[in-house]
Amino acid sequence: MESHAAQLAVVESLQGSKARLRVGFEAKSQLLPQRQLELLCPLRGATAPPLRLGAEPWALNPAAIERARPERRAWGAAWLLLLESDETIGIGDFTDLVCGGAGPAQVAACWLALVGGQSWFRLRQGQIEPRSGAELRNLRRDRRRKALIEQQERAWLELLRRRQPPGPGLNPDHRQRLELLKQLAGGSIELSELAAPLRQSLTALHLGSDHGALRHLLVEMEQWDPHQLLSMAGTPWSSGFSTAQEAEASRLLALHLDPLPSDGARLDLSGQRCVTIDDDDTRDIDDGLGLERRNDGSLRLWIHVADPDRLIEAGSLLDLEACRRGSSLYLARGNQPMFPEALSTGPLSLRQGVRSAAWSTWVELDDDGAIAAYGITRSWVKPTFRLSYADADELIELAPPQEPDLADLERLLERRRAWRLGQGALLLDLPEGRIRCRDGEPVLEVSEVCPSRQLVAEAMVLAGAVAARFGIEQGLALPYRSQPPADLPPAAELQALPQGAARFAAIKRCLSRGLMGTQPAPHFSLGLPAYVQATSPIRRYGDLVVQRQIGAQLSGGPVLDEPEVRALIEQFDCAVREGIGISREDQRHWQQVWFETHRNGQWQAEFLRWLRPQDRLGLVRIDELAMDLAADCPQGAQPGAALLLRVQQVDSLRDQLRLVAASG
Repeated sequence: MESHAAQLAVVESLQGSKARLRVGFEAKSQLLPQRQLELLCPLRGATAPPLRLGAEPWALNPAAIERARPERRAWGAAWLLLLESDETIGIGDFTDLVCGGAGPAQVAACWLALVGGQSWFRLRQGQIEPRSGAELRNLRRDRRRKALIEQQERAWLELLRRRQPPGPGLNPDHRQRLELLKQLAGGSIELSELAAPLRQSLTALHLGSDHGALRHLLVEMEQWDPHQLLSMAGTPWSSGFSTAQEAEASRLLALHLDPLPSDGARLDLSGQRCVTIDDDDTRDIDDGLGLERRNDGSLRLWIHVADPDRLIEAGSLLDLEACRRGSSLYLARGNQPMFPEALSTGPLSLRQGVRSAAWSTWVELDDDGAIAAYGITRSWVKPTFRLSYADADELIELAPPQEPDLADLERLLERRRAWRLGQGALLLDLPEGRIRCRDGEPVLEVSEVCPSRQLVAEAMVLAGAVAARFGIEQGLALPYRSQPPADLPPAAELQALPQGAARFAAIKRCLSRGLMGTQPAPHFSLGLPAYVQATSPIRRYGDLVVQRQIGAQLSGGPVLDEPEVRALIEQFDCAVREGIGISREDQRHWQQVWFETHRNGQWQAEFLRWLRPQDRLGLVRIDELAMDLAADCPQGAQPGAALLLRVQQVDSLRDQLRLVAASG
């Protein structure tokens, strides 16, 4: 009882205190429900309730309620008293207890405090009871946790608003959120998969549905590679070669100089003069050319192709990975090889002055350029020279007496090209521009149509025609390439178009997509009755399949039947198409980056054809860049019309490029 009396004394001493805590009751006091106001000051008879608090009989206002608010110490004392007495009391008695009176303003102040988030008491059906000590501890713990969460949310929003790289002491939760934002920006997760607080923070910064804006933010925070390819995520090229695959490559690298089972059956052509012709920066060289001058004065063309099957066994770890990739991937910032680089640029490659394993195809042409005789054999070759296209062009043009082979090869393959044209082949060669990344900057590189490029291309087509002919004669299932016939525009219509890009665009529009299957069929644009790709086994898995089938047939070993080859095609062709999509995205992105650095430029262009005339979207050719690009074009533009092109909008992080062409 003494304790009870002491508590009452504390309460009484606190009733006259003028110190008032401000916890934001002003707004709530203006929204006090009519039912509660009637509890504070009952109306007489049929008196209509006032429309506002300051009217009689409710002469209440925020200032009056604020003055009547009980002190904090009074709440604690009242809690101890009621907890010990195990009683519940009404609002009037409670107000009298903590305020020393029960006037309308005091009751209103207490009621607002009770419903305003205090943790001492619980208000149920007009009765007030103290919470237990355990409840108070839990409530305070939850309040601290909530305050901490709110603090972290404020810090998170501030981190995003600063748009700066986070420091080394970044909150682990914030680091995890950044990882989720990268997944969202990359399209691997949807906004709906994020937790509600993270979604709300993105909405507050207008980033929820704008992945382009999100990527801009992440780039500024150094959390996103501005040249990251979205289509590459999750593909074999995104993770590189595994530790086990690299270890296998190292084992084969050490093994390649040792005698291997296939070596004894190889024809030694290492004494033959042959050359490889590639771009200056090419390191995986998989083909070379040689010329044999026969005793009867005839010329025999040799096409040598790298033989990775000497080291890479079918079904091995590296072979399965190569099939999974389908091909090497050539990107602006570098290449992603089909085999580990130590092999593809090392023992699998036809390197100058190095004795290398190869498949060699020899061909003799008749006077018209048709294949008169051919042969295919495993071999050893030792390339005499490694030439760039510029070097080869010079040798072809000058034809020095000490080096006449290239000039003779060029004439020989020109005869072959003329034969294909007679069979309906289409030659649609134009300079080709490509954006490469050099030291982090976009650089335009143009591959010109030149004699050496035409020579190499014709030789590769010839080798593919020979391999297809061998497959047909031997009844082999191979990954044959074909193209259905096209219904081309009438000759008079084509002749009316300007020679070059505009005419080629009209023809390409009519061409069917190339096909791959186990049965030979004509290839329309090449002018061949059958064709396979067989000259890049380091870079294309289908070429390796062709080599293995031909090798098994020549050696008397087991060959794959048609269903087995078809199953292989289904595996690697899907990967090849995926790689093509990645390469196209990569080049489109770097074109956008290049135009970002040249956004104020103007270029002369030629209108080729309409893509979507209803949207005034057409295809134009920019000779300076050697590129065909989509652009907004003048209404009624005709093929061959001269235009002046400029950039209207470009944003590589949003995958946006809009070019506008005006009549030039």
